[in-house]
Amino acid sequence: MSDYRSPDIVEEALRTAAAGYVAKADVASDMLMGVEAVLKGEHFLSASVASNYLTAFAERQRTQASPRNEIRRRHEVEFCPDDAGVVDRFARFSEAALSKGAAVIVAASHSHLASFFQRLKIDGMDVDAAIEAKNYIPLNVGDTLATFMQNDRADPVQFEKVTRELIMEAATDAKGCNRHVAVCGECAPTLLANGNSEAAVQVEQLWDEVARTYNVEILCEYQLSAFSGMGADHIFQRICAEHSAVYSP
Repeated sequence: MSDYRSPDIVEEALRTAAAGYVAKADVASDMLMGVEAVLKGEHFLSASVASNYLTAFAERQRTQASPRNEIRRRHEVEFCPDDAGVVDRFARFSEAALSKGAAVIVAASHSHLASFFQRLKIDGMDVDAAIEAKNYIPLNVGDTLATFMQNDRADPVQFEKVTRELIMEAATDAKGCNRHVAVCGECAPTLLANGNSEAAVQVEQLWDEVARTYNVEILCEYQLSAFSGMGADHIFQRICAEHSAVYSP
């Protein structure tokens, strides 16, 4: 427990045997949860220190990314402070891919899909025509998860089947020519937000294999608020480890 919230101090505390870090201002709300987490063998960060610490960690991961790893596959992750950040980043990612002639698959919540649609229209894109031509393929994340999740775990065989069919469909344009495919989505982030961190890590591992196998470009977007509380830094680092590049706002 400390008044200090510097990411460097939090990191040093965790490196030198602390399993939890609670800011004094958060004692009333977080101390009991922190003690319970540590007794279970988990790690804990109180909310007021989690965001700064995780952002700093993400920045280090970005600067230390291996160039060789980047070439092998593009499976990137960005951590945003709020919904608006997620929408903005997905919209910019989609527009950049579409401008290069790629097809874009987006798996997101209903509200985010609606926001993407409006953002793309404002930016001058004929979204209806893009959907009709299968240049832009919007998918509801809940429906997508239902195609491969069983008993709170992803079925690897079903996941591979579903993603392969999606990518093969998107990879062929209206003239029958092959094209690059870019994917952005919230499958793993949705699982994490629902409290299923192990499945979130598993799904990131499966997407990483897709990036390697099919040479698709993948962007995952998480809100930093999902990483406060029990096991926050441990899960955060595991999520980062499954990506070729890590970005923070």
